[in-house]
Amino acid sequence: MARIVSLGSALQDIYLIDRDDFGSVEFGNTSMFKNLEIGSKYDIDKLDFYIGGGGTNSAVTFARSGHEAIYFGNLGHDPAGEAVLKKLDEEGIDTSYISFPPRGKTGCSIILLDSKSGERTVLTFRGASARFDNLSPSDLDLVRPDWLYVTTLRGDMGTLLSFFEKAHAIGTKIMFNPGVLELANPKQVLGLLSDVDVLLLNKREASNLIGGSLLDELLNKLRNYCQTVIITDGAMGGIATNGEKAYRFGIYEDVKIKDTTGAGDAFGSGFLASLASGDSFRTALIFASANSTAVVQHRGAKNGIITRNIELHPMPIQLIK
Repeated sequence: MARIVSLGSALQDIYLIDRDDFGSVEFGNTSMFKNLEIGSKYDIDKLDFYIGGGGTNSAVTFARSGHEAIYFGNLGHDPAGEAVLKKLDEEGIDTSYISFPPRGKTGCSIILLDSKSGERTVLTFRGASARFDNLSPSDLDLVRPDWLYVTTLRGDMGTLLSFFEKAHAIGTKIMFNPGVLELANPKQVLGLLSDVDVLLLNKREASNLIGGSLLDELLNKLRNYCQTVIITDGAMGGIATNGEKAYRFGIYEDVKIKDTTGAGDAFGSGFLASLASGDSFRTALIFASANSTAVVQHRGAKNGIITRNIELHPMPIQLIK
C-alpha cells in the first residue's frame, strides 16, 4: 500500500433537511429555492452533522482502501475541530500535521437540502481553511509520501508552488484537482502542471482553463501539459488518458441521487486509491466511478465511500483508438 498526503480543507457540514419548504423554481438556466422569504421562520424536518472538506474527504477514501493516509490542513480549537479530529481518528488517518492557526475557527458549511429532489444550496464559512500559507512544505521531508493529493487551496498559488516543488524534489507524485480560485489564474495553473502526474477537472473547468468545448479537444490540449488527464462530464461520464491509452467512460450505474456533496472528491480520490494499489488505469477509472456513485446515494460526503474489497461490476468504458 502507498503513503498518501491529502492537502486541502476540513469542514463541519451541517445539513438542514426539509421536504416541502425548500421547493425549487426555475429562472432561465438557474434553479432557486422559492419559498424562503426574508424575515420568515421555517421548521426544518431534520438536522444532521457530518464532516466535509476536500482534504478530509480524500483522506478517508485512501484510508478505507488500506493506504497510509495523512491529512495536511488547518483546524480551530473548537467543537467543530474536535468533531473533525474524532472522525479522522476513527478512520485511522494521521492527524500529526494538522495546524491550528491563532484565533482560527474550523470551517463550516450549512447545506440546505430538499429531501424530495436532492437539490441543495451550500453556505460556507471557510474559517481556518480559508488560508494555507501557514503550512510547511518541509513537512513532506518528514513524511516522504508516495503521493500528494491536492484539492483547492483557495487560490493560494504560492503555497501550491512550494508544495509542488518540494514533492517533485523528493520524488513524490502529485495528483491535482484545482478549484475555482486556482482556475481563475489559468497561466499559473498551466505553469504548475509540469510537476503534476495526474490532473482531474470537470468539463467546464477544463474549458475555462485551456479553451474548447469538446471532450476530445480538451483532452488533447491538456495532455501537452500533464501525462495523465481526467475530465469528467457529470451524467455523461468523461474522458481520460495516461499518455499511453485513452478511454471514454459512462456512469457506473444509474442510481437515485440523495446528495451530491463530495462526489467529485470521491471520484478523484477513488482513482488514486485504486492506482496506488497497483490497479490498471482502466480499473482505477471504474473504481473512481463506483466510489462517486456510492457517495451520492448517502447524505454527507463520507458516508458512502467504498472500501478496497468491493467487487466492481462492469460499466460503459471504451478504449479510444
